[in-house]
Amino acid sequence: MSKPIIVYQPSPSGGRRVRVAGEILGLAHDLRDVAEFLRHAGLEMDETDVESSPLIEWRGGGPGTWPAPW
Repeated sequence: MSKPIIVYQPSPSGGRRVRVAGEILGLAHDLRDVAEFLRHAGLEMDETDVESSPLIEWRGGGPGTWPAPW
């Protein structure tokens, strides 16, 4: 069973898709972006919460895996 929040593997063009309850919220480029998307979805999390939350399923690498900036 999937967790309610999914952060997908890094895309070739940069960033990682963030999905909550089946809805794609956007393309995050760092933990701050993920936290902001989750706040807009009504979940009060900061970057530290995002890194350690058991509600988040990280696909294609954990919270420290982000595409290299161009």
